[in-house]
Order: sequence, then structure tokens, then C-alpha cells
Amino acid sequence: MRGLNPRQIEAFRAVVLTGGVGAAAKLINVTQPAVSRMIRDLQHHLGLTLFERRGTGLIPTSEALSLYAEVERAFVGLERIAETATELRTRRAGYLRIAALPALANGFLPRFVGRFLDERPKLNIVLSGLVSHAVVTAVAQGQCDLGFAESSIEHAAVQLERMPTVPYVAVLPQAHRLARKTKLKPGDFNGENFISLGPSTVSRFRIDQIFAEHGVDRVMRIETPLSEIACALAGSGVGVALCEPFTATEYATRGIVARPFEPRIDFEFAALYAAHRTVPPVAREFIDGFRAHVMAFLGHRRPTRT
Repeated sequence: MRGLNPRQIEAFRAVVLTGGVGAAAKLINVTQPAVSRMIRDLQHHLGLTLFERRGTGLIPTSEALSLYAEVERAFVGLERIAETATELRTRRAGYLRIAALPALANGFLPRFVGRFLDERPKLNIVLSGLVSHAVVTAVAQGQCDLGFAESSIEHAAVQLERMPTVPYVAVLPQAHRLARKTKLKPGDFNGENFISLGPSTVSRFRIDQIFAEHGVDRVMRIETPLSEIACALAGSGVGVALCEPFTATEYATRGIVARPFEPRIDFEFAALYAAHRTVPPVAREFIDGFRAHVMAFLGHRRPTRT
């Protein structure tokens, strides 16, 4: 059996809903003869009797009612497709897949996501925490729509949009002697057990360079690739560290204190998206909104520049 004529199906649905050819013709904006012809052709095509005449009305047969149940499901599906298209067009629905480095994904970014979703009740977000190299790969391979990673990592298939820089802070156990100071400098760390970030980041290079320039000898006791582990270790009392302020803020109630550090060392990160695709409107709104979120965070902290 060849494909059904959509107009015939529409006429069939209209007759079932209205109970007559005249009312059905008005519903779908055609003439009565056109409705009668489409119903006749549909019955012939299906080999079924779909209606019985009762006075001036048409009564659907049991076969017609069974067919109507399927037709209605199809029409509801089509209407839902149209509604979804409208919601996407007005940026109120759809999916946004985001990957972010752990420094953002461990709290700061999810809080913004919550606020972003409050304003878009039909939007769904998939949020993953990945190291920066993995974020870049996920964006390049189309596994996510938007990423946030250290801006030093580049890829030919990925467009990079720098976000506001934030200064690293010193992270100390609450009872540490340096916690009494309001601001720390490299010399304060001389001889201290130091929790260092992994060697694969630009931040690690910058931190080591600063201490080397000031002739400071730290006790390089522990190394970890993640700032949240560094903060947790500092909270346990085993050493001190430098990390970006997003994670330090998350761990502020877990046995650590954070202090400004001079000279300033910037944590630089960026929003990433596929270079060969147009940025979806909702992704653009997310980037702009998150940038404002970061700026508000910086304004609250009022970092000191040197």
C-alpha cells in the first residue's frame, strides 16, 4: 500500500471530530464536496468503511475509531514538533551540552546554571566536568555545544572566546601562622610545605616562575592536577597552596582560609565552541550571562592589582 494522502487523513480527522461533512469542511477550510471526495478516496485506498450515515450526520465505524486513535497520536506529535520549534526559536526549550574544567564545575558554574534554568523552564542542560584538554576535545568532536577551559589550549576546530581573568589566591589551613596576614607574598612561603598543581598547566609554570624569581625555596611535598584536591589537602593541614578563587571559595568552610597573593598571577580561561558552526542563541546567552556572573564575582572580591 502506497503512502497515505495527508489531506485525506486531515479530512478524516475533521469528520470524526465534528460528526458531519459540512462542519468538517469549515474546520479545514475546504468545500463540502472536497471533504466527501477525500473521505471516499480514503475508504477506497484503505479498503475500509469508515462512516455510516445516520440522518444528517456521519457515525464512525469501529474500524474508523481504531484508525482515529492512531491518527490523533500522529497529529499530537506533529503539533508537539511545531511547539518545540517555536520554543527553540524563542530560546525557551532544547538542550545545551556544556563541558567545563573542574575549577568551574565544582560549584561556581553549577550555581549559574541553576539561575539560567530558572529563567528557561523548558531548557535542558547536560553539564560535565572535564580537564581542559578533554573539554577542548569534546567541543572539537561535537560532543558538547559549549566548553570552558584554560585559554592556553588551542585547537584548529575550536573557537576561543576569552573570559575575565581572575587572580590566584593563597590557600592555607585555618590554624596556619600565615592565616593571620591579610595579604601574602612569595617570601612568606619560604620553607613551607607546598601543594603544587600538576606540571601540565600554564598556571603551574607561572607559579614556579614567580617563586624562582624571588629566590623562594618551597618544600614541594605534594603534587595534584586538581585545585579542589589542593584545597582539601590544605584543609587537612599538610601544606599551603595557590589556586584560583572559584575553588577556594567552595572550600572556605572546609578548614581553609584564602588570602590575596602578590604579585598577581592570573587564572585565564575561555568559552569554547565549534569553529565551523554557528553558536546557538541560547549558548550565546549562556556565555554572556556567565561572563557577567564572573564579573560580579570579581567585583565582590575586589582583587588588588600590582
